[in-house]
Amino acid sequence: MKHKKILSAVTALTMFAASVFAAPATEGNIKKIRPKKTVTLDVYTQLANYSGMQTGWFADVMLEKFNVKINIIPETGGAYQTRMEAGNLGDIVVWGDNTDKYGQACKKGLLLDWEADGLLKTWGPYINANMKMALQKNKFMDSPDKKLHGYGHGVSTSAKDIQSFFYTWDLRYDLYEKIGKPRVKDLYDLIDVLAKMKEVCPTDDNGNTTYGVSLFNDWDGNMVMYVKSLATAYFGYDEFDFGLYDPDSGTFYDCLDPNGPYMYTLKFINKLNQKGLVDPDSMTQKYSGMSEDYQNGTAFWNIFNWMGSGTYNSENHINEGKAMYPVCPEDAHPIVYGQSVYGGNRLWTIGSKTAYPELCMAIINWFSTPEGYMTTLYGPRKVTWDVKNGKTYFTELGKLTSADSKTNMPAPYKGTFGDGAFQINNITWCSDAYNPLTTNETYNKSSWESEQLPAQSTIEQKWRDWAGAATPDKYLQKTQYRVSPGSLYTGAGVPDDLSMKWNQVAECIRNETWKAIYAKNDAEFQSIVDGMIKDAKSYGYEECCEHTRKQAAKRFAAEKQAKGIK
Repeated sequence: MKHKKILSAVTALTMFAASVFAAPATEGNIKKIRPKKTVTLDVYTQLANYSGMQTGWFADVMLEKFNVKINIIPETGGAYQTRMEAGNLGDIVVWGDNTDKYGQACKKGLLLDWEADGLLKTWGPYINANMKMALQKNKFMDSPDKKLHGYGHGVSTSAKDIQSFFYTWDLRYDLYEKIGKPRVKDLYDLIDVLAKMKEVCPTDDNGNTTYGVSLFNDWDGNMVMYVKSLATAYFGYDEFDFGLYDPDSGTFYDCLDPNGPYMYTLKFINKLNQKGLVDPDSMTQKYSGMSEDYQNGTAFWNIFNWMGSGTYNSENHINEGKAMYPVCPEDAHPIVYGQSVYGGNRLWTIGSKTAYPELCMAIINWFSTPEGYMTTLYGPRKVTWDVKNGKTYFTELGKLTSADSKTNMPAPYKGTFGDGAFQINNITWCSDAYNPLTTNETYNKSSWESEQLPAQSTIEQKWRDWAGAATPDKYLQKTQYRVSPGSLYTGAGVPDDLSMKWNQVAECIRNETWKAIYAKNDAEFQSIVDGMIKDAKSYGYEECCEHTRKQAAKRFAAEKQAKGIK
């Protein structure tokens, strides 16, 4: 009954939120809260790939608007445990998910209650007016103390729409043409494709050896990130604890099932490695090393658009007739996520020990306004983008920064556009949500009328002709994609009595997966996998999976409810 009451309240709130959605921004509040002396705020973010002071144009924006400097503290080197023991997580705290670590912080009183002392109403008015559903989810579903501590990323204005694809299967299309555009029916067809690409392009921009794919280890969790993400991109199953979850059937596939999706993609990556197609630095390099590889054309293929085309397709490469575009295997079921008015699991919160609660709230509120969110995505308004007659457009500079992050920013901003990238690495709105600054466009530049252009290069036109589509999204909408719907489901996290076993299992799976990737032959691969299965089970793997199977049933019920299925 309790959940039904919450759902009824949330339904009513949807109607209310829709009625107030275009509430005005709060520049007056910003002027009131702006400190006279420059303040440095610690932002502990579990999502960051960067450590240190925010630099470049975004640092300049924050200094001008709030007189604030931002010190980014990533989740590395035991940062969470250290900060928990110190009893101070930071000023602004961004969570990678809404489960056990977040719950521990709530129980220990390390996060501010946004409803106390009128904090949200006074200093977060745009959030309060326009994100009612996401706020209620945080209070009643995410937070074990039933207090409002924040909201989850990617809030939508409609539950009926899907997000844009980011599992896009980007491939060096210029090389694909050179080798005759062979059919890619299934995942394993890519092995020959990448091998032939290496034959015709053995070195990158700097004369270094090329590979099919470059990986990194920063984002490994219960499993190795790229292995499980490849399973998601190919089978359409979402990551779920120690395995993958089928949103169509509610089935949970544990990652150590010899015939399961994780083992399928792990074996594929090992086959690539046996062919010399995996960057040998993958196990030790970080996100920055992988990113440099794609900038330089060291690797030819990536399932993620921001790692592939978003990194490689610079103005110089395009002018040279080189580019990465989607080439999806015919048998693949790339996942696409449904938009959610409840937000996602990556939470915006404020540390309870901050000396500047109102200032932190005002900053998160500005990030959540249309102009603030657009600034985090594309740069300063009127400098790189603007809106005219309800239509968004890039300025001449914005066209350059959108195409190439190495573009220099004009005075008074410092460095390149990439130097000033938003390093907190979380979003407020779903990029495919409606932008109230416009008449009918979303925050996603691909929806802007100004961006519906003819092909801007010969290589882009060639890809369009082959794909039969004008954009990656329209191409991927023709595939056998699966939708993972947004719902009120919140993960249970790791039970206390499983915590030690869980950590041992996760460490075993991560370490042994990497060893299996680098196995020199099939026999060595199988030996490593057999050992991984045996060791993980001895640590308590089956108990962990039994917990997750129960959660999968709850998730499926919530998703059916979200889709209106009884």
